Amino acid sequence: MESCDVLIVGGGPAGSACASRLRAAGLDVLVWDRARFPRDKPCAGWITLGVLEILGLEASAYAQQRTLQPFTGFRTGLVGGREVTTTYGRPVSFGARRCELDHFLLSRSGARFRGGALVRRLVRQSGDWIVDDAVRTPLLVGAGGHFCPVARHLNGPWAGDALVVAQEVEFRLDPRQSAACRVVPEVPELYFCRDLAGYGWCVRKGDYLNVGMGRRDSQGLTRHVGEFVGFLEARGRLGGTIPSCWKGHAYSLYEGSPRKVVDDGVLLAGDAIGLAAPASGEGIRPAIESGLLAAEAVLGARGRYRRENLESYESGLRARLGPRPRAGRPSALGRRFGRALLVSPWFTRHLVLDRWFLHRRRALLEPHRAT
Repeated sequence: MESCDVLIVGGGPAGSACASRLRAAGLDVLVWDRARFPRDKPCAGWITLGVLEILGLEASAYAQQRTLQPFTGFRTGLVGGREVTTTYGRPVSFGARRCELDHFLLSRSGARFRGGALVRRLVRQSGDWIVDDAVRTPLLVGAGGHFCPVARHLNGPWAGDALVVAQEVEFRLDPRQSAACRVVPEVPELYFCRDLAGYGWCVRKGDYLNVGMGRRDSQGLTRHVGEFVGFLEARGRLGGTIPSCWKGHAYSLYEGSPRKVVDDGVLLAGDAIGLAAPASGEGIRPAIESGLLAAEAVLGARGRYRRENLESYESGLRARLGPRPRAGRPSALGRRFGRALLVSPWFTRHLVLDRWFLHRRRALLEPHRAT
């Protein structure tokens, strides 16, 4: 049977951030993921400047061999309604392909990796975890996303009400599509549903176009996606027919009922505990920060992995993200005012973009916790 100091289930941003910090401290880290990397990940791939700083990632160096599209402005509005263009005049965020970004971060972590590893059985034995009778470890980190098997073992089936469901397609534009597509690479487009229960995006990243929509209402998602695509086609944004190979995914927002995040010998990070920003659904930055905070708690425990030795992680998350707000949707009056405000250039720039999507007022994770 194989052994390691820490087994991390999930090789996405949360898992790779945690693995990188623990490897830097000299721990033997093994990462399991049900996928084989590089792998596609349904996601717009939007990363803020804060993400690059936390990761210590130099944009120009990363972009030499991978897609990293600078965003210098945004086009926003309501599906079927007026548009507002906001210009910053300099890069304020970037668009990456998740198949490239996640593979790069995992490889850079220095952890051992096993792809195609689906966790089926977790057993607690003599202070260790036995995973599928294949690995023994004193510490388990669940970073496997919304359907993480470690999170399910710790909390049972997810039963919260702050769930976002999404559909997305990303494809390479052929020369004809590239010439006809009216989406400006430096200006991604975001359009909110009229009930403000979700939004669609159209993001051009070099030769790739990413189109998707996320909503709190799973019953109406297909209809809303169809309306959104029709809206984009009517505006001439897509440059032709888009592929039909849409992919779906789900994730939890940082609101509603909290989940258990630590127990004896186990921690959860990223989408496994629902950390996505309630206003924008952005989950990459909180996932990375949670992975780093989890690693700091592990190192601070100095090999003593009882729940009480790991609780600093839970308090650190709360201090970083604040208490979880109540889950809910805008009232009828709130929707009416919200629709009106979305055509205001001031409101769009300072609240929707600067605060909700770019997190420009949010301080970076303390440097000693991000190394």
